[in-house]
Amino acid sequence: MIGLCLAHILRRVYLDFSACFKIIDNISQVIVGKQDPIKFILVGLLADGHVLLEDVPGVGKTVLARSLAASIGGSYNRIQFTPDLLPSDITGFNIYVQHKSRFDFREGPVMANVVLADEINRTVPRTQSSLLESMEERQVTVDGETYPLPSPFFVIATQNPVELEGTFPLPEAQLDRFLLKINMGYPDQREEMEILKRFQEEDPISKLVSVAEPTQILKLQQARKSIVVSNAVREYITTIVQATRNHEMIKFGASPRGSMGLMRSAQALAAMEGRSYTLPDDVKTLIQPVLAHRLILNENERLRGEKPEHILNQIIKQTPIPDGTT
Repeated sequence: MIGLCLAHILRRVYLDFSACFKIIDNISQVIVGKQDPIKFILVGLLADGHVLLEDVPGVGKTVLARSLAASIGGSYNRIQFTPDLLPSDITGFNIYVQHKSRFDFREGPVMANVVLADEINRTVPRTQSSLLESMEERQVTVDGETYPLPSPFFVIATQNPVELEGTFPLPEAQLDRFLLKINMGYPDQREEMEILKRFQEEDPISKLVSVAEPTQILKLQQARKSIVVSNAVREYITTIVQATRNHEMIKFGASPRGSMGLMRSAQALAAMEGRSYTLPDDVKTLIQPVLAHRLILNENERLRGEKPEHILNQIIKQTPIPDGTT
């Protein structure tokens, strides 16, 4: 019986990996290089979380979001955040229809499988919160009526870390709602030459066809929960998280939401690689994108320009891997 159950899990994980490989390969027809950002985006989707892309304009954040939506055959909406954007511009609103003598609900752009929240730090906190509430509750409430969001529901938010004038930085408590924070980075010269070649005559996104369906993504999200996380791997995760709370340079470390996010992300990465169990390497790969944006440094460290990523690297080096991690 145990052997049959294990064989069933392994077969299911293999199918998951096969579907994920097709999605990654499809996105790579548009995005040149950037294998880690593509992989992390898919990890966020399979872990049923949301992703914050932070980088300078023009490095492919919007293109990545559009390519993912096209690849999974899901609906896609883009919300351009501006200072005058209202919560109802995101969630939707009721409008009186005279010939029906009643109010009808007009869906907002948040009603999609993949939502790109472009430059989320350019709108006021009240409007930011309306999106973040939808991310957490998977529903919107308008005039006392609650409407469920589509499933799967995946938000990719972007922000420019350089330009600060006229922006409203996300508070730490709201940053914590994002499962991963990803940086795209500039392409090297060879990659940039390939970008020019691909986009010389037409937009390659227009040629993308879906290689999966939203219902299939829901099954993958459910299958991800079956990936085994041993006690030793849980110990490794909690040791890392506890170290962020006890580090002298960190004022506030990662919360239990951070440790749960790290576990869910490690399960997703293991499934993508065709394994029925997590490894310490899965956790190591994801520590930076899952935990860095959740740390609040001491004032002195921030003034000195210290980065959470550097501190996490120190913690990783100082934390031994427990025995029996598989």
